[in-house]
Amino acid sequence: MCILIPVFTFFVIIRVFPILATLLLSFFDWGLVNPTRPFIGFKNYIDLFNDPLFVIALRNTGVLAFLSVIVTIAIAFGLALILNRRKAKFADIYKLIYFVPFVISWVPVSVIWKWIYDPTYGILNYVVSLVGISRQGWLVNPKLSLYSIIILIIWRSAGFNIILFSVGLKNIPSEYLEAGRIDGAGDISLFRHITLPLLKPIILYIFIMTSIINFSIFSPVFIMTTGPQGAQGNAVRVLVYDIYENAFRYLHMGYAAAESTILLILVIFLTLIAFKLIKQEA
Repeated sequence: MCILIPVFTFFVIIRVFPILATLLLSFFDWGLVNPTRPFIGFKNYIDLFNDPLFVIALRNTGVLAFLSVIVTIAIAFGLALILNRRKAKFADIYKLIYFVPFVISWVPVSVIWKWIYDPTYGILNYVVSLVGISRQGWLVNPKLSLYSIIILIIWRSAGFNIILFSVGLKNIPSEYLEAGRIDGAGDISLFRHITLPLLKPIILYIFIMTSIINFSIFSPVFIMTTGPQGAQGNAVRVLVYDIYENAFRYLHMGYAAAESTILLILVIFLTLIAFKLIKQEA
């Protein structure tokens, strides 16, 4: 027990204390260089929902998180099923190839994809021009910019989820599948009544973890909104980007703390839902 005391103390200092300090700061009006911190109660939270930029950021975050999570799970699940078939050749090599983007940090990945999306010199416009599609401003066009970032997120995160699904598929006892085949069940019935139910805990885990990560996405949005070929800020504005601007550009630390609290509530809400669903499946 004594061995856990330093670890617990370190966790409280690094994790718990900053969260509590942020919650407390959200009730004050404090600029980063202002020595005074007048208490204003819930004014920051009231102002948030009257702020059109916050509403845009909240909407964009919801769209980004929902689409990227659903599409990533669908793609990763489908590829995992294909790669874990007995007749699949070079499956481990393909898994490694899919996993490599996840190892690369967001900054170089975002810089590379910003060049890919470049309206003048980007390779994507060259590829689509070969099939008769006109050049597009993938990051400049507000109708395409958010979805362009979603594609980047899916490309980077799919490989890791493929590995998780592969582990789950390999842990399904072969006796269950063999018993199903003896009873005359086809591939679709085996998938529906054996494979899918046994994979539900992994699906729920991937869903909640990917949702948390995508709700707090920042680096690709920040990098792809800078420069003349970058996306318009409001078109791809997400919660963490809005928090960054309010805190370190406009120095409204109390206001940014209120935004961080809203984000924390959203993440906790998703986590509680996941735990409840997993408990029902157990």
